Amino acid sequence: MSKSTVRMAGEKRPLNNKTLPAPTLKEKFAALGNLPRFFKLVWQTHHWYTILNAVLRLLRSAIPVTILYVGKLIIDEVLALSKSGSSDHTWLWELVAAEFALAIISDALSRATTLVDSLLGDLFSNFTSVKIMEHAATLDLDQFEDSAFYDKLERARQQTIGRTILLSQVLTQVQDIITMLFLAAGLMAFNPWLILLLFVAIVPAFIGESHFNDRGYALTRGQTPERRELDYFRYIGASDETAKEVKLFNLSGFLVNRFKELSSKFYNDNKQLSVRRAGWGTAFALIGSVGYYAAYIAIIMQTVAGALTIGTLTFLAGSFRQLRSLLESILSRFTSVSQGAIYLRDFFEFFEIKPKIFTPAKAVPFPTVIKQGFVFDNVGFRYHNSDKWANRNLSFTLPAGEKLALVGENGAGKTTLVKLLARLYDPTEGRILLDGVDLRDYDLLQLRKNIGVIFQDYLRYQMSFSQNIAVGNIEEINNQELIAGAAEKSLANLLAQRLPNQYSQALGRRFNNGIELSGGEWQKIALARAYMKEAQLLILDEPTSALDARAEYEVFQRFAELTKGKTAVLISHRFSTVRMADRILVLDKGTLLETGNHDELLKRNGRYAELFHLQAKGYR
Repeated sequence: MSKSTVRMAGEKRPLNNKTLPAPTLKEKFAALGNLPRFFKLVWQTHHWYTILNAVLRLLRSAIPVTILYVGKLIIDEVLALSKSGSSDHTWLWELVAAEFALAIISDALSRATTLVDSLLGDLFSNFTSVKIMEHAATLDLDQFEDSAFYDKLERARQQTIGRTILLSQVLTQVQDIITMLFLAAGLMAFNPWLILLLFVAIVPAFIGESHFNDRGYALTRGQTPERRELDYFRYIGASDETAKEVKLFNLSGFLVNRFKELSSKFYNDNKQLSVRRAGWGTAFALIGSVGYYAAYIAIIMQTVAGALTIGTLTFLAGSFRQLRSLLESILSRFTSVSQGAIYLRDFFEFFEIKPKIFTPAKAVPFPTVIKQGFVFDNVGFRYHNSDKWANRNLSFTLPAGEKLALVGENGAGKTTLVKLLARLYDPTEGRILLDGVDLRDYDLLQLRKNIGVIFQDYLRYQMSFSQNIAVGNIEEINNQELIAGAAEKSLANLLAQRLPNQYSQALGRRFNNGIELSGGEWQKIALARAYMKEAQLLILDEPTSALDARAEYEVFQRFAELTKGKTAVLISHRFSTVRMADRILVLDKGTLLETGNHDELLKRNGRYAELFHLQAKGYR
């Protein structure tokens, strides 16, 4: 788990009670500028669904006013027939049939729109999730170690689901505006002043709704770091990966209490906002109702006075009622849409994060065969937001074909050094040369393809045995011969033979029929990944820490044979492994302390000799 994910152990981080300022009306309108970019993504998701959705909504927008007008004609026709006593009801039944047909069409259009919304929403969620995964893969390792980056990543992930709602809201907004224009046209033909009364009745509710939506946005955005912590405690409190330590260290009470503390804070903050929103919402709704019934009474009085027909009364009352409802929805939804558009800024900001480690425009092809090797020229590296140097003043060579071991206590900078070598980081100062060319000038993909790395914190993929090995060279995932060969080189093939489904066996307990392996068994699988590609440089960072002494000896004997003529870097705390290297670098607090082979370093009687004798003493 990244050091930036949460603060753990007994450390109790104070809850963040700061609420971010709510967006202004100007900011809301400015945020609508994100919508064209948003709809470009929607269009890219599925052209035909987007077009079909627009057509369906356009048709639906004309239905309400048409039904109201046909209803007006039916009532007027009924009254006319009752007064005249005519037996010719043809026109009446034609009108009823037309209204019935409109009702059927309206229902069919509604269901079709819902279906297309659902399909397009699912595709959009999948499409944007893929884009996030693809973009995340291009970013630098140190960016993933920054908590501010994780906040942006988390908000971007949330948008993949929430933005499907925005899609429906925006399309519904356009549909309702068109419907409102149809209704307003009919209303203005009879009583234009009702439109003014309508706005007076609705505006207070819009202002109130807008205010509370703003407060909700500011509250949610301000809670992002703590919500990540809440999710983390929810995960480690009930996970197969953490269950062992939770039980042994009796952590359940601590985890549950911290979860309760965070969740209670979120509940209380949301409760306060919701109660205030409900109270003010009731008051504003009362104003709207007063306005509606004032208009309704005026229409009734005009009808009683004979200025309007009964059919016109029903048309105007129905139009005013629907206009009021539509305008309320449009104004309220405007706030939601603008909030959604502001959230889109979070989504697009994530894609604006660019990697600092990339292939230059005029990249140098990686050498087919490394001839000279690597040179560290006064290399120093410092992590983001850290004043401490992880490595400093590193100057040494790694000739082609040499096996180099790195030795040092925890925190000496060994793993950081090999990450620099694999160009997972770029030096803060100095440079690393390969065959006389700066590592930053090479094609990044070719560089990574020619470097095989297995770190001590390798992943245990909840996949099949075969897939777990294939991740070392995913392009060869269907090359069973290569996978079997890599397993044989790491001695993982002996394990595969004992499994019920051999190379097809699912590993891990997360899915059905999965089998959990021991630490040493997982490590052999991880080692096989390093043999999946013909890398010119192999880096093994504590690759055998979970193996017993005999298994470790066998693995390294095999490794020595398989890497003849290749360059290799080993990190290990076991001197039985280290002494097999051609040369050993001893690191201390990120700097180079000693260098030489095993015998030379023992004779020097320095830090290496001290550490060697301390370990040897433990075996006596």
